[in-house]
Amino acid sequence: MPITLDAAEFLTVSESMPFVDVRSPSEFQQGHIPGAINIPLFNDPERAEVGTLYVQSGHDHAVLKGLDIILPKTDKLLRALRESIHGYNLQMYCWRGGMRSLSMAWMFETNGYHVSLLNGGYKAYRRFIRTRLDEQAKVVVLGGYTGSGKTEILSHLEEMGEQVIDLEKLASHKGSAFGGIGLPDQPTNEQFENSLFELWQRLDKNRLIWLEDESRMIGRVTMPDPIIRKIQESPLIILEVPKEVRVKRLVREYAGIDDRMLGEAVMKIEKKLGMLQVKEALISIQEKDYASVADKMLTYYDKSYSFSINRREGQSRYQFPIDKFDSGEIAAGLSEFAYKQLRNGPDIPG
Repeated sequence: MPITLDAAEFLTVSESMPFVDVRSPSEFQQGHIPGAINIPLFNDPERAEVGTLYVQSGHDHAVLKGLDIILPKTDKLLRALRESIHGYNLQMYCWRGGMRSLSMAWMFETNGYHVSLLNGGYKAYRRFIRTRLDEQAKVVVLGGYTGSGKTEILSHLEEMGEQVIDLEKLASHKGSAFGGIGLPDQPTNEQFENSLFELWQRLDKNRLIWLEDESRMIGRVTMPDPIIRKIQESPLIILEVPKEVRVKRLVREYAGIDDRMLGEAVMKIEKKLGMLQVKEALISIQEKDYASVADKMLTYYDKSYSFSINRREGQSRYQFPIDKFDSGEIAAGLSEFAYKQLRNGPDIPG
């Protein structure tokens, strides 16, 4: 018989055993435990058929229909498992820890595998990670106007051994109307939270954890409330990078990728920029004058960011002036500053 584990135990064991998600492909696509392998008991049409029968005719009829679907493809499911994992130990889950995972566990165990099931299924996992993201930690937030190179600096901090969560990388978006240009499609909100938790659980909450200052929305992805609270309440170090330096950085980052997408991004904030500014920016894109475009966009985004941080009452803020942009040197200076000023200070929750 398979053993059943609660979410905390299930995730602890996961480092040595593969996850198998037996839900349908569309359920898996919507969100899954990071690293899980999808071996669906039912495909999407089959799941819909069994679910409809359950509603219309009851449990027994749905179970019989499910067996009609499953039995002819047991060999296929076993082959899929053998091709996907090494060894004979695995962890398995479905939506609620019900018939789908129990049926698959029985099938696999009769063929020599040892299966651990997630009590309450993926639904229980989702409840669990929401509570864990709320735990206290020593967070420090890196802020600054658009184009300050925060993501690049955080990358150097991570290389130095600092604990960093790159929220924009997880969201596949840089946060502004231009943030999706040149990046892969964004994950679902569910999958973003799952990936965020996977990183969060690995970190030492008694050491500093660096986050970038973000708004509630990163593109189409919504930040979880516990992380937003940490960003708004933890000490904020604001990079002071001259505007001309930020313009040059943005030109290097966006120029020549896709002028059509640049134009579309400008149009997204038409109401906030005003028709004249938008018209001038679109002409500048046509003329390849990307510095003028960046300058106009920064005028808007700088005001927006100032308004955002000034609304946060009680947040400790520290200015970090930068004369020249060298991300490695800046990261080293930030690390030294943070550990001297913040490590044992009263400002960091924890």
